[in-house]
Amino acid sequence: MNQARMWLVVRPSFGIPFFLSVVAVVSLLVHFSVLTNTTWFPAFLQGSAPAASAAAAPADSTVVASR
Repeated sequence: MNQARMWLVVRPSFGIPFFLSVVAVVSLLVHFSVLTNTTWFPAFLQGSAPAASAAAAPADSTVVASR
């Protein structure tokens, strides 16, 4: 263990649940931020089709001859 002496200061029965709960809270905050600050994420969650302009990319008119 890299930081073994840390558990002499912080008990594992407090430190591990505290760490996991902080990770869960940060994850929820990030997901909430993405949900409220983007337009595509709510549509993605509803299962809507992708935009027609993104699906139909312009075709390249040049033809490359393969040998």
